Amino acid sequence: MRRISRITVAGAATASLALALAACGGTSTDSGSESKGDKGLAIAYDVGGKGDQSFNDAAYAGLEKAKKEFGYETADVEPTDGETDADKEQRLSSLAKQGYNPVVGVGYAYATAMKSVAEKYPDTTFGIVDDATIEADNVADLVFNEQEASYLAGVAAAKSTKTNTVGFVGGVNVPLIHKFQAGYEQGVKDTNPKVKVISQYLTQTAEEGGFASPDKGKTAASGQIEKKADVVYAAAGLSGQGVIEAAAANKIWAIGVDSDQYKQEALAKYKDYILTSATKDVASAVYNLAKSVEDGKPETGIVRGDLKSGEVGLSDSNPKFADDAELQAAIKSAKEKIISGEIKVKSS
Repeated sequence: MRRISRITVAGAATASLALALAACGGTSTDSGSESKGDKGLAIAYDVGGKGDQSFNDAAYAGLEKAKKEFGYETADVEPTDGETDADKEQRLSSLAKQGYNPVVGVGYAYATAMKSVAEKYPDTTFGIVDDATIEADNVADLVFNEQEASYLAGVAAAKSTKTNTVGFVGGVNVPLIHKFQAGYEQGVKDTNPKVKVISQYLTQTAEEGGFASPDKGKTAASGQIEKKADVVYAAAGLSGQGVIEAAAANKIWAIGVDSDQYKQEALAKYKDYILTSATKDVASAVYNLAKSVEDGKPETGIVRGDLKSGEVGLSDSNPKFADDAELQAAIKSAKEKIISGEIKVKSS
């Protein structure tokens, strides 16, 4: 049963949303055929936007599922280059004002803006992906143990390398991506201490394009390949496409991130070189938040996905990965030890 507070604020025309958001990023809206006259889930994308084949696209998949199931109007809004916290605040405020509920900021960069907006719209439920710093009665912090999936990626890399050298490419040098690096390096070293890990960050800040520059990813991966890396793992959003392209050009393994990148249509020509992907189920996190609002029991506080819950893990779409019995046994063993607590995975 939808909350009355949403219904009462949902009367504004869709056209006004487009006008309100024109100054702070592109938007697309859609009404389900069974629309109840009120508005549902809205997401505001992180750097890279829709089409990154990774993080943002996973959030969009959650939105699409909610729209189909609940038959309501949704919105998804693109970021702009060089935007400020004030721009993000305007974007979130516009969505809440128009009656969208919940409103999700895809990425830790929305933390400052969301904290402010959530106070102004206490009857709207907000969600933020990859940030656990907001303590508010109407905010759900949707976070994941990325280091656990990355540990398994490290096991896969260590078992697959022939040169005893593997690579890690991080998009931006921030604590979130440190979790990917730490887990990966630990997984590699625990599996085979003789394997060298070459780690590199593309930029120090997101504004410099670390999550949105395939060319930077390709250059970094090519440099690691020149140093004999024959498995390269990218945690770099859209920039990871360049890492995968470089891996395919040199006929070595890439490990994708966030979504199952072996299945991504835009990466289809490279898929034979995508060993696996360290996934986190952003789609389910976004959908589950929408469902909680729909059910009248909105999620709030920290909502964490991990190996035990099945919300992080490794994809097995590539038959060469799935059918490697020795590799699968090693991954299964590591997974069981992480879940039991026998292996403590580092997050920094």
